[in-house]
Amino acid sequence: MTEPSGETAPEAAEPAEDLREEAAEGLDAPEEPGAAEAPAEGPGTSEEPGTTEGPGAAEAPAEGPGTTDEPGTGGEPGTAEAPAEGPGATDEPGDRAEAGADGGELSEAQAELAAQRELRARIEARKAEKSGPVASGAKLSGTAADLLAAVRAVEGGTASGSAFYEAPEPAPRRPAVETAPATPVRPPAPERPTAPAPGTTAAVREVLVAGGAPEALAGRVAAVLGEGAAPALREDPWQLLAVPGVRPEQADGFARALLGPACGPGDPRRAVALTVWLLERAAVQGHTALEVRAVCAGLAGHAVPDPEQAVEAAVSEGAVLLFQEEETAEEEPEGDGDVEEAPPAEREPAAPALLGLDRYALAEESLAEGLARLVRTAKTEVWEGGELERAAGAHGLVLHTGGEAARAEPVALAAAARERGLRTLVAVHADTGIGEDAVTVAALLSGAAGPGRDEDGAFALDLLVVLDAPQLDVETGAMLVESLPDGCRLVLSGDPEVLGAPGAGRVFADVLASRVCPRIASRVPDPGPLGELVSGIGAGELNQVEAPGKEVVIVPVRDAGEAVHRTVQLVADSVPRALGVPSEQTQVVTVGHGGSAGTRALNAALKQRLNPGPGRFGGYDPGDRVAYAPVPGRTVTGTVLSADAEGLRLRCGRDELLVPKDRVESSLRHGWALTAHQAAGTRWPAVVVVLPGDAAGGLSRPWVYTAFGRAERHLSVVHGVDQALPRAVAEGVAPERTTRLRPLLEALLAADGE
Repeated sequence: MTEPSGETAPEAAEPAEDLREEAAEGLDAPEEPGAAEAPAEGPGTSEEPGTTEGPGAAEAPAEGPGTTDEPGTGGEPGTAEAPAEGPGATDEPGDRAEAGADGGELSEAQAELAAQRELRARIEARKAEKSGPVASGAKLSGTAADLLAAVRAVEGGTASGSAFYEAPEPAPRRPAVETAPATPVRPPAPERPTAPAPGTTAAVREVLVAGGAPEALAGRVAAVLGEGAAPALREDPWQLLAVPGVRPEQADGFARALLGPACGPGDPRRAVALTVWLLERAAVQGHTALEVRAVCAGLAGHAVPDPEQAVEAAVSEGAVLLFQEEETAEEEPEGDGDVEEAPPAEREPAAPALLGLDRYALAEESLAEGLARLVRTAKTEVWEGGELERAAGAHGLVLHTGGEAARAEPVALAAAARERGLRTLVAVHADTGIGEDAVTVAALLSGAAGPGRDEDGAFALDLLVVLDAPQLDVETGAMLVESLPDGCRLVLSGDPEVLGAPGAGRVFADVLASRVCPRIASRVPDPGPLGELVSGIGAGELNQVEAPGKEVVIVPVRDAGEAVHRTVQLVADSVPRALGVPSEQTQVVTVGHGGSAGTRALNAALKQRLNPGPGRFGGYDPGDRVAYAPVPGRTVTGTVLSADAEGLRLRCGRDELLVPKDRVESSLRHGWALTAHQAAGTRWPAVVVVLPGDAAGGLSRPWVYTAFGRAERHLSVVHGVDQALPRAVAEGVAPERTTRLRPLLEALLAADGE
């Protein structure tokens, strides 16, 4: 293709460290990018829509490790970027906890996140009020089980704080068979929280200044640590690590400034705080727990002299929970010694000990109990229709798998259920315009849409169909299931090949693996060349497909600068001219935020071409496409409408949203270019996937499958990774997430069958 004149790629912004872009295990060891090899053979190559040249891509030199997609939103390990200056430095909107203003009323986004936390706290309080042993205690061993039971008892008001220092007898295990289903827990509608008191924020500011930390952190610290934040920080400066965005080396410097040279790497307070921090980082990567040995390795990497002792201290103080799943091997029979003992090699190994945070342990336990309750309480009915309809009539929980074309099947199920007179709702991950009857999961839980809640906090529903189920994280899944009444039927539908949820857990994959309910696999293939290409990727093959209608185009590039140049040309000129798809309906997807062709560099170049302006409203102008993260892990796309004293006003799907002025910098970025995790759950008429040479280390089969699958009519691939692309499709399986949902769910329903 002739080199256009007069356009130059902008310089890439200096990458800043994004905590969501580092691996949870290893923690400080970035993944090496794949070396450039011979040109890849793939799905047809062309420099521009409208041409149909043969396969082959120009060789692109490797440019060093590039940043990957937010690993917290899909479990993909990536390379860390250069650290930003100052505690709390952040670059990803919504990746951090809400930054409350100094005093005053919380913003809508802050209120939503805090309301969800309040909802989880209420569920926990109600669980503590139940009579009988604590369910999760049966999964702990020794002192850990006693500690968890004591924590829950104190929080429920049935024991005093001195119970932590006593040595009670271990709580009895839950009987294997229950005579009746447990009383369901119903979370009430969330209430709007209050902002930290101005005095609290001012006191925190004084402590931060004394420790050499930025005063701007005061609002966030007060929001995270509460009313006693200032004295808590003076007593234990490493509690600063509880604020998202603060790194260990920054907390260490803060502690030295407050405590003097006496504090060292072996300080017990530091060890406990680092243990919690490692588990929080693991949650960003999608894990709800980590093996003890992985946590010890992480502590050793941060110069903790005795990692095992540090873990014991964190468990004994109740900062983290210890889980030891029971061995599946049968107990040895009692006898007089005539029974031959199995050799050690034939014994089934015990499950590794896991460490986790209470919030994720509670969510997984609540979700497992809620799913088991739906299975138990559904009445078996005979529904006429296809396989999915029959399964939904006979079971309280049904899984449905398939590609984009298969989404029509659960939607048709919901329509048929309404005709039967059932109270039915379809919930989706993003507002994709599938119909007026569908609502987003976030809107349903917040009460902004859906049937509302009864006096017990349950939705007035007989059937809930959830599309894009792989995007459910464990806390969202728990809140959703706990809000369904007894007898309600739940159908979870989605494509198991896409990237995982943007938060901790792998709800859809764990329930699929547990095999506790019917699984209906759609036989409807995705149509056309795009469907053929994406289906092949799911099977591990990058096939060359015939694309007579220019459905798939490959644009080879030599380096990242050319990748940016070609991307702008495709979005602004080639795709609209050759295919009739306007620029505003074309989405760019790339591997990470940093690097020479990450979202920052691409968005800067696309804004300059498509909507140039001075950025007079915090870097944004009316007409800018944006990606807005109202809460961590959830991204919605939209367009800037206007700005006023309150903040920026956006059009996002069918809704008009206000981004408060103090949230613009932390929760908003330009959205012409997104990462695949941000784009998951949404499709556009045309998609341009950008793969510069430094993106090779961030590729995996789920990433390629998700990115290529966002296109409805046309896909352009700006290709500079050579053989790394077919190698990622053939071999690049995303790392597994460590979770506990599957064994919890299997144990609950296995007890019913005994």
